[in-house]
Formats: sequence, structure tokens, C-alpha cells
Amino acid sequence: MKKLVTTTLAAAALAAGGSAVVYAQTNPMVGGAAMYPTKNIVENAVNSKDHTTLVAAVKAAGLVDTLSGPGPFTVFAPTNAAFAKLPAGTVDTLVKPENKATLTKILTYHVVPGTITAAQIAAKAKAHKGVATYTTVQGEPLMFMKSGTGWGIKDAKGHTGKITIANVRQSNGMIHVIDTVMMP
Repeated sequence: MKKLVTTTLAAAALAAGGSAVVYAQTNPMVGGAAMYPTKNIVENAVNSKDHTTLVAAVKAAGLVDTLSGPGPFTVFAPTNAAFAKLPAGTVDTLVKPENKATLTKILTYHVVPGTITAAQIAAKAKAHKGVATYTTVQGEPLMFMKSGTGWGIKDAKGHTGKITIANVRQSNGMIHVIDTVMMP
């Protein structure tokens, strides 16, 4: 019933011309697959049809063992559509062995140490004039600010995106699905 109410409210917001962020429930659906809090980040991500590019990039960068490890990590996971927004040929170039360092830098820019919920992002933003800033594993900041009914994300280069599915719990952290690849 809770999932039906959430889906109905999101549909109503969209129908009214607004936007809606889906705040994940237990075993939320991401990319057509249930995400289980008993599985780790990689175990869940490989089942999402919306994250095949991200999974391929994680494999190419050699980050599978790290993101399967104990963490905890919060991953801001770009969808295939987010990767498709990059200039033509970018992904194919990044996954080449000679570009592993660059790919790793980009991917670790999407990872923050610890388990961070949407409520924690909101509280931090409220305490810091509307902007929550987190330092990524890569070492540079990601900024979060209210955007319509959800949360926007901004990278070091000024590119912006949105969290489209928040609070997808994992055994080793949290995933928030985003609609843009962030660039350090």
C-alpha cells in the first residue's frame, strides 16, 4: 500500500506539471529490478537495466572489489541516459585501459564515504544556507540544493543534475540515482 501511495503521489505531482523525486521504499525498483538492502552496491547495480554503463565503467576502472567491500559508501549513480548526455565517444574512450586513471577519478567523484540519506542532505543544507556539500572519495566536493520537490546536485565544474531516486539502501551503504554524470 505504501508503494502505491508513493507512486500515486508522484504521478499526481507530474500530472500537475510538477516534478517528483521517488523516495525509495524497502526493496525499491531501480532499472526494472528490486534493490535489496541485504545486497551490496555492486550486487544490486548489476541488476538495474538503467545502470549497465555505470557497471561496465566500474568494471573497467577495477572498482568492483572496492564497491563490493564493507564501506560504507554513498554512491550517486548516473543512469545510462546520464552517460548518453556526454559527448559522443566519451564513454568508449574512458573505458579503454589507457584511460583507467581518468575513469577512476570520474567514478570516485560519485562516491562519498559513509551512508548519507536524503534527510541528512536536507538537514545539512538547512544548516548551511540551502547547500549541503560533501567531499567525495576522489577528493573534490559535490553540492546539493533543493530543486523543485527534490534535490539537485552540482559538480566542481558547475554542471547540474537531479537525484531521481533517493535512499536506495545497500548492505554497504546507500545509492541515490542521478540523471547526470558529474565531472571533477
